[in-house]
Amino acid sequence: MLKSKRHEQHKKKSKINLRHIENSDTIVAIITPPGEGGIAALRLVGKNCLTFLQKHFQSAASGKKSFVPFVMRYGYFVDAHNDIIDEIMAVFMPAGKSYTGQNQVEIFCHGGRKVVQLILDEFIADGARVAEPGEFTKMAFLSGRIDLTHAEAVAEIIAADTDTSYKAAREHLIGSYQQQIDRLQNDLINILAEVEASIDYPEEEINTADKERLLRTTDVIMLQLKELVDTYQSGRIIKEGFKIAIGGRPNAGKSSLFNLLLKQQRALVTPQAGTTRDYLSEWIELKGFKVNLIDTAGLRQGGGMIEKEGQKSARKIIDSSHLLLWMIDLTQKSWQKTLKTDLESLKKYHIVLLGNKIDAIDPSLLKHQYIKEKHILLVSCKTGKGINNLKSKISEIINESMPDLTSGLVVTSARHRQKLMIARSYLRKAKMKIKNNETPELTAFELRYALNALEEITGKIYNEDILDRIFSKFCIGK
Repeated sequence: MLKSKRHEQHKKKSKINLRHIENSDTIVAIITPPGEGGIAALRLVGKNCLTFLQKHFQSAASGKKSFVPFVMRYGYFVDAHNDIIDEIMAVFMPAGKSYTGQNQVEIFCHGGRKVVQLILDEFIADGARVAEPGEFTKMAFLSGRIDLTHAEAVAEIIAADTDTSYKAAREHLIGSYQQQIDRLQNDLINILAEVEASIDYPEEEINTADKERLLRTTDVIMLQLKELVDTYQSGRIIKEGFKIAIGGRPNAGKSSLFNLLLKQQRALVTPQAGTTRDYLSEWIELKGFKVNLIDTAGLRQGGGMIEKEGQKSARKIIDSSHLLLWMIDLTQKSWQKTLKTDLESLKKYHIVLLGNKIDAIDPSLLKHQYIKEKHILLVSCKTGKGINNLKSKISEIINESMPDLTSGLVVTSARHRQKLMIARSYLRKAKMKIKNNETPELTAFELRYALNALEEITGKIYNEDILDRIFSKFCIGK
């Protein structure tokens, strides 16, 4: 089938790099973390950045101030009065071959707070301005060096604080995810080309065989979009953490378990029931996963006004958690009856039952049939027995919902999820129009909107508000 004129124009447009930054500013920032260290680094970006460097660079070997691109030079940084501030290494990277895509200079000096600030102040006095958060990576995007998924992956890899979040961010940085979005875009463009050809060339109308093929292709794309959307639940856990609430009756050992998993005395533990009036929340890493552990108030009838408010808060936390660890005091004679009552109100939760205080009861009671039926994990928060089994169980539960991280096809961004859902919605409408033999103009309309949604993910289509929102989350210097 003939390609439409609109399609060819669209393909040419999509291959054009995003606009190059036309800006006379020279931008500077410290690109290493604040504090003292062996080495600190500063970055200057802008068409005049090399001039700024040459003004302050004094070669250790000779008086030459020329720089060969990508060749590191050793010398001294001097102030406006030609006094030496520090010995440095410096390198120049020309536009098109630097991180930002612009002319770029990087300076490496000793990592003292004062010396870095003195160098920064000299450049500011010369007329350079301090970079905004994420401005260097934003430049890389606007230069066309990276797409928006790659830029967001930079922020993810900086923020990664567990093995799992690092692996997901690394795959996004490598580009597996972006390649899948590109493939979906190309598949959509091909469908759009056939539909638009029947508009530009009426004699090339879609026949029955072509129609069936287009419908099959549309179904495949819709399925792939759904599979990506479905990874978001796991992606959100990777990015934001797995939320675990510790619940149970008063004095069942919730705070003791909380402290044991944290490996520190964070919660107050006393023999008196109802000690925990409000929740305590801490983050831990558990076998590569970021876990938000929350100690809640004990749930029971009665108690004072403050305790009741704590119980109300506990129920809200349990409702919003991914997993509930329900503590059972096995030293209580009525624990089985109490548990049966509690389980009636806990049916909707993903729950792990923990029988606590096994160190304080007759070992023969641990063979109770009810314990086996309900798959109750046996622990002692006093001795630590059974805690490793609990950690393995939690890890197993988290892993059950985790996709293959090495595929790179894990959606960790709420923005991406929304755009994927929008694309799928428009594609569904386009499919119905093809199926019902509606005019190709209407079908093309839906396909274009589906394509636009995907292009907003990679940044082929963007607006300044979206860019500001994304890059404002970066640190200064990145």
